[in-house]
Amino acid sequence: MGEMIDNIGSAFSATFLGLESRLALVYLITTVVLAYAIWIWRAKPQPFLRWLMPSAVYKHRSNIVDLQLFGLNFLLNVVGFFALLTFTPLVTIVVLEQLLGLTNTEYTPIDSTFWRTVVTTVLIILTLDFCKYWTHYFHHESPTLWPFHAVHHSAEVLTPVTVSRVHPIYKVTQNIILAIGVGIVQAIILFAVMGKVDVIAIGSANVGYVLFNLFGANLRHTHIWLSYGRVLEHVFISPAQHQIHHSSAVEHHNKNYGEVFAFWDWMFGTLYVPEKEEVLQFGIADGQGNLIEQPHPTLRAAIIQPFRDSWQSLRKPTETKPSEHIKQQ
Repeated sequence: MGEMIDNIGSAFSATFLGLESRLALVYLITTVVLAYAIWIWRAKPQPFLRWLMPSAVYKHRSNIVDLQLFGLNFLLNVVGFFALLTFTPLVTIVVLEQLLGLTNTEYTPIDSTFWRTVVTTVLIILTLDFCKYWTHYFHHESPTLWPFHAVHHSAEVLTPVTVSRVHPIYKVTQNIILAIGVGIVQAIILFAVMGKVDVIAIGSANVGYVLFNLFGANLRHTHIWLSYGRVLEHVFISPAQHQIHHSSAVEHHNKNYGEVFAFWDWMFGTLYVPEKEEVLQFGIADGQGNLIEQPHPTLRAAIIQPFRDSWQSLRKPTETKPSEHIKQQ
């Protein structure tokens, strides 16, 4: 019992007090400050709190399911379910041993330097974002994987908690891809410089993601439009671009998969840069952009229905892409 309480305390601290989680208190505070600046810039269209947290959004049934999924994933974290899939060190060791064997060399650690750490930090965040891009892409393009990601896209309103509106299978898939990708890159770094894999971090969080979360990441899942402009939106994914990713409009389908960087989308033809502020409707639509009935009105449906839909796609495979299927965005 004591161990469980400790695990809950650790998970609570990691989620709300540390710097690894987007829902950490410091990030929520900076989100409110940034939103306040946007509110002033927009000439205070209505009282701030009503504008920031409209009751129609936060009392919406979709937001209730967001909160329930957040609670479920929190409990899975407490019992260590997702930690079982963190095997990056194992991948690093195996790949490094293979590289050393192929070149008949021995591993000789050297001291890290500031610039080696800077380069390593950049390489790791690029690797993480690249893996997240392809995880996201495959979940949109695969009829078998899409139902698990559809849980996230079935959100009819967006709040910062929507980031946790994620089916556990999506998190499992992403963790496996991240472990493999980061493990391989870490092995290559070790092999190339024969040093230690250090990243510039604040606490235990990569400084790149700390900055990402400090400067507006939580606005991605809100109704508050924040665009970086056409030039920067070819480099970084703005909150507006991610809101567009959630849009039901046909022209927005399967766009802006990136989390931090937009140049993956630019490179692979999935980038959408808005010309001006757009009025968006969130939720899952068919191939013509017509919203369909909410497939996940309850927590039970959000967990069980994706397994049914995924199994159905395996039993009756089609030659059409998921983007041509109903329930695909």
